[in-house]
Amino acid sequence: MMEVEGSNTSMNRSPPPPPQSSSFLRSTRSKALYQFKQQKLPACKPVLTPTSVITVFMLMGFVFIPIGFVTLRASRDAIEIVDRYDVECVPEEYKTNKLSYITDSSVSKNCTRYLKVQKYMKAPIFIYYQLDNYYQNHRRYVKSRSDQQLLHGREYSHTSACEPEESSNGLPIVPCGLIAWSMFNDTFTFARESAKLKVSRSNIAWKSDREHKFGKDVYPFNFQNGTLIGGAKLDPKVPLSDQEDFIVWMRASALLSFRKLYGRIEEDLEPGNVVVVNLMNNYNTYSFSGQKKLIISTSSWLGGRNDFLGITYIVVGASSISISIIFMLLHLKNPRPYGDNSWNKKSLSS
Repeated sequence: MMEVEGSNTSMNRSPPPPPQSSSFLRSTRSKALYQFKQQKLPACKPVLTPTSVITVFMLMGFVFIPIGFVTLRASRDAIEIVDRYDVECVPEEYKTNKLSYITDSSVSKNCTRYLKVQKYMKAPIFIYYQLDNYYQNHRRYVKSRSDQQLLHGREYSHTSACEPEESSNGLPIVPCGLIAWSMFNDTFTFARESAKLKVSRSNIAWKSDREHKFGKDVYPFNFQNGTLIGGAKLDPKVPLSDQEDFIVWMRASALLSFRKLYGRIEEDLEPGNVVVVNLMNNYNTYSFSGQKKLIISTSSWLGGRNDFLGITYIVVGASSISISIIFMLLHLKNPRPYGDNSWNKKSLSS
């Protein structure tokens, strides 16, 4: 009986209290959670005195304006030649009806342009084509493609998003969609004093696009075989990952005016040189009042010529200094001691 009673006593004994450390952690967590929910956590609350506000705006101006001038200087160091050729390359008899010119395959599309170099241009010299008033960002246009088909080819058959360029003559189109169908197809050759310039068209597309978005075993199939021909044709013997002009075109632009890289001139150009450009004016921009331009440009440490960033820095810096001067004049004219809320007494009394 003593053993049984002893065993019952041991079984009814309450469990040992939890360690003090566990209780402390729980209370600390609860307290921190309560402070977080009630927005009572420690926080930095700077006091915005007139002096501190004026100083901050003044410092912003003194920092931003020099950065803007440096950025603008770097942009101006990039030499750029821009030539709009879509109007000049139309024969005189078709000036009043450009659409019939571009749609008539019997009319020659050859055109020669002359670009005079004003300043020394060091290789590599980048060649771009620019399209204006071209809405590549249109919702239906942007969605008319199949990224999975570009990567896997005909193995991927769910290409309904490519309508109306999904199939032709009962066979699938690779690559499908309006973006691929409307690929730019003007071509350019460059010469200087009757000597052909060396132009490289390799490595013009992003490496990530070539390796991860376009299949190495995906070849064009049934492309531009319909009744309505769009833009350029693709070589059915070359995989999409190696057709870099196509990869460049498939990266749709967000703005209605955009440039795309065509190639690079691998020779320096001296002041006074005349670059002879023989081009084929094939691409139809006349049906929607678009424009076509050819650009050759060098680059600086900041990239190509673009004054927007430098001008933005200068405008923001000048605005900050102007605001600081206005605040300073207001503070000198109507000084108010720290903590004075007399300006708010009328609103409080009402």
